[in-house]
Amino acid sequence: QVQLVESGGGLVQAGDSLGLSCAASGRTFKMYNMAWFRQAPGKEREFVAAISWSGSSTYADSVKGRFAISRDNAKDTVYLQMNSLKPEDTAVYYCAADRSLIATILRDKYDYWGQGTQVTVSS
Repeated sequence: QVQLVESGGGLVQAGDSLGLSCAASGRTFKMYNMAWFRQAPGKEREFVAAISWSGSSTYADSVKGRFAISRDNAKDTVYLQMNSLKPEDTAVYYCAADRSLIATILRDKYDYWGQGTQVTVSS
């Protein structure tokens, strides 16, 4: 069982940077693949970035080169650094955890979810 708590959301202007954190409970954080998803009003929840238990990362094309996912196993925390933010990045951002061998971009494969944090980018 893993509990996830996101923080760091807020209101920023286009072009600004913002960092999100997701703190996980439990003693086996290092064994989990971690991911960020986001959901804009009226849209489905979509994949943003994932980092495997071994540290390899993957990104959605829409954020590649602007966002960076990282993890600190000593702090049981995963991060999402977002740079060059655009209005279309506005969404609720969710942290997710999964125990599969390989990190996936598929939403349904993730077993644990945080409550989400709002990111709003004004133009």
